[in-house]
Amino acid sequence: PASGSFSCCRLPLPIPFQSALMDLDFVANNWHLFAALVVISLLIGFDTLRRGGGGANQVSAVQLPQLINKENAVVVDVCEPDEFKKGHIPKAINIPVSQIKDQLGQLEKFRTKNRPIVLSCRNGQQASRAATVLRKNEFETVYTLSGGLAAWEKENLPLER
Repeated sequence: PASGSFSCCRLPLPIPFQSALMDLDFVANNWHLFAALVVISLLIGFDTLRRGGGGANQVSAVQLPQLINKENAVVVDVCEPDEFKKGHIPKAINIPVSQIKDQLGQLEKFRTKNRPIVLSCRNGQQASRAATVLRKNEFETVYTLSGGLAAWEKENLPLER
């Protein structure tokens, strides 16, 4: 044997270490599958956070009329005015998402009366952004309409024009 070589004295590794080395070998040989797993997991996590509505609860199109009738919820449509005119949930008020920070005073009266605020838009994305702003400004009972106005229309619920 060459000098410095201790192959004659090599002891076998305990079974847990052998198993761990085999697992690492499997990961190294299939790194692309594990990279895909990490990417998919991150995408699912980000999508879950995005759909979470900035900490707001979601309410379905079927549940919304009950929330309006039982808890006197107010619906705030955060679409732009031209889109709002094309159709919105009856009695909804229009505050575009771009103006939500400037119009917090208009919503303050609902907070002081403990009325839930339900944010809606075409598909739910703008409502989630608006919910984040309201939550940061300590509005506690904030909901987003799950699926937005598209879900409302899918349930054949009335629109106001």
